[in-house]
This record gives sequence, C-alpha cells and structure tokens, in this order.
Amino acid sequence: MAAGGSDGAKRPYDLVVFGASGFTGQFVVEEVARTAADGELRGGLRWAVAGRSRQKLQAVLERAAERLGKAAPGAEVGVLLCDVGDAASLAAMAKQTRLVLSCVGPYRFLGEPVVEACVENGASCIDISGEPQFLEGMYLKYNQKAAEKGVYIVGSCGFDSIPADIGVLYTRDKLKGTLTAVESFLKVKSGPEGACIHDGTWKSAVYGLADQDNLRKLRKKIGYTPVPVVGTKLRRRGLVFYSPEFKEYCIPFMGSDVSVVKRSQRYLHTDLQETPVQYGAYVTIGGVGSVIKLMLAGILFILLVKFSFGRKLLTKYPEFFSAGRFTKKGPTQKQMDGTSFTMTFFGEGYSEGQDPQNGKPNVKICTEVRGPEPGYVATPIAMVQAGVSLLEDTACLPKQGGVYSPGAVFSKTKLIDRLNKHGVEFSVISKAEV
Repeated sequence: MAAGGSDGAKRPYDLVVFGASGFTGQFVVEEVARTAADGELRGGLRWAVAGRSRQKLQAVLERAAERLGKAAPGAEVGVLLCDVGDAASLAAMAKQTRLVLSCVGPYRFLGEPVVEACVENGASCIDISGEPQFLEGMYLKYNQKAAEKGVYIVGSCGFDSIPADIGVLYTRDKLKGTLTAVESFLKVKSGPEGACIHDGTWKSAVYGLADQDNLRKLRKKIGYTPVPVVGTKLRRRGLVFYSPEFKEYCIPFMGSDVSVVKRSQRYLHTDLQETPVQYGAYVTIGGVGSVIKLMLAGILFILLVKFSFGRKLLTKYPEFFSAGRFTKKGPTQKQMDGTSFTMTFFGEGYSEGQDPQNGKPNVKICTEVRGPEPGYVATPIAMVQAGVSLLEDTACLPKQGGVYSPGAVFSKTKLIDRLNKHGVEFSVISKAEV
C-alpha cells in the first residue's frame, strides 16, 4: 500500500511539514525545499507547510528560499493553518496529504493528536521523537488501525534514532554472515563556538526520566515477546568506563536508540525470521574532569526530576542546569556549522556457513555513520530522506501499514543510499575473522 492510503494520488500534497515555524521545523522546511529543488522525486514534490500563524509560515518559506539562493518561495508551496489543539484543523490537514512530517514536541504532550488525525484520515506520519513512552504508546493505541488504513506511522526518524537503527542494519548487511551483537559509540565534535541544543529536547528528557515507571507498565500492557539471544551474550558495561579505542571515558547513551533498535530487531525476528542483533549504545565524554562534572550534574538532575517543583526549575532554567548545553534560543548558525558527529559500530558475529547457535563468534566488523550537527542539520536530513523513502520506495515497505520503528519499515528501502547522498554517510572501517 502506498504511503497515504489508497487515495494518495488524489490528494493535493505528497508531504506537509506540520510545526513548520518551530525551531526544528524551520530547518526541516529548508531541507524539504532543497530536496524538492533537486528534482529527485519522480514527478516532482507537491508539498505544504502547516502551523498556527500564516505570517510565521510565510517567513519560514522566505528564509528557506533565501538560504537556497532563490528570490522567493514558489507559489506551488501550500500554506495550511492548523493547531494541535484543534482536531478539525488537523483532520483537514491530514486529508490533503499522503504524508505528514510532525515537528511539534514534546511529543508526549503534543504528538498524539497528529498521529490520530493521520490514522483516521489515511495519511502516513513521520516524527523525530526520542521519547520511548510516546513511541511505544502510539504502537499500542494505533498499530491495528494504521494497518487497516494502510498508512505508516514511523517515529524517531531524526538523529534519534536513524543513525543507530539503520546503522545496525548496515553493519549486519556488510558482515555477509550472521551479525549477533553490536555496540555503538557516539562522539560529537564541536568547533571553537561550542555546541548547544534547543530546550525542547531538554524538556523531553526531564519528563521522560520522571515517568520511567509508566513506561514499564506500558511495556507490560503491550506484552512484548522476549527477543532471543543468539551468539555470545553482550556484556553490560558500567555507568562510566574507559574506552581504549577512543582513549576517552564513556557512558551509556541516554536517548531512545536502544529501545528503538530493540523494537526493530523484534519485528525483523518475529515477522521476517531474521537473526536478532543484541545492541548497546554509548557516548564518549572525554577525560576525568568531564566525568566528575557530568556525575555532579547527573545527580542533581535525577534528584530534581523526582519532584514537580524540581521539574519546573529544570524546564525554566535549562541553561543553568545543563551548564549551557541546552538553551531556549538553540544553537547559532556558527555553532551548527562547527559541529559534527561520528557513530562507530563494533559488531561481532559468524561468517557465512558458521552456525550462530554453536561456538563463539568468529568475525568482527567496525562500521561508521558520520554526519553534520546532529540536532538541526542531520535530523532534518534523516527525517526528510525517511519521508522520501516512504513516498518513493513503496514496493520495498512492509506490505501492511502500522506503527513502525525506522529499521522495521526501511530495512528494504534505499534510505541508506539517500542518506549517503545528503551528507549522513555510512562506511565500513574494518572487517576481520578472529
């Protein structure tokens, strides 16, 4: 079924960016404009922006045109007025498009009305949520209905968690045997201006950590089947450990990557009978000084998150509590230009013809995903190319609509090729038998 249900071709738009005038939305608009101008889509891309203020939406389109070196946005880009608090306006938006790119967060508060409108009105939906409770809650509530309507609801299509989820699949495909376990290490490099993140992401982290108990209850309700462990069991690392490969201390990555990869691996194992891959995600943090600073900040954060007054303080003064890492203004253009990321994957498995149920893994592989600034350059690239794959690679999507993780829906598509062309690059570093 093509993205956007059976009547996709009759709708005036292929794609609508909802929340286009928000901090992240403006960069997504720019990326859509760039993709439309490149003429990569068969028959061109019919698209629109949506949000509450016509004036702000026009300003975002003008900024995108200016950044692309064009005089003004073409009249062919539609402008739709709608509000996340107005169900009728969301329904009207969803009826006019095959796909909605939802940029309005925190998703735990603002994401569901958009998903519901899309499912009810036969549009697919992609978001960039890094909030497991929202992502898995949408699966519980809307998977069945989305399947009936033939639409695809795909969460976490930004920096959380396309590099990790698709990176694991890339590593698996390049091993040529049976991949059984992978660990990824994220390293973010910033220029002299430093790096920072808009406080929308900070809010998601505050509320997510505060609500861990409900996430456990939600998972019980879904009743996930355990994913079998194939090969040697991946060892659990400590809260802080030294990595000889990177000559830096590392900590577990706090985003949604592990839960998203697990959902993809569960789907690929259960529905496609593929060997599931165990996964651990880490981030490099630097030397001993960085470890001490991070631990003190972490203890304070965990204490405050437990109480409503603490959460209020954390969300009111993100800059203070994150030592300048999260700000209400978000990063400057200079900061974004000077920042990049590398995610390195260390995988192990069995060469072709070896039985993964017997003996130790006998082959190791190291791959890498590199890209520009994660939050507002790589995320729009990932989101838009995921959208293009959903619209263009329809024959390679799962036969049935539903609520999916990126790895589950895009495992057979050309998403990696598309990302490689747009600056989020996948490569093999080394491969060896052991």
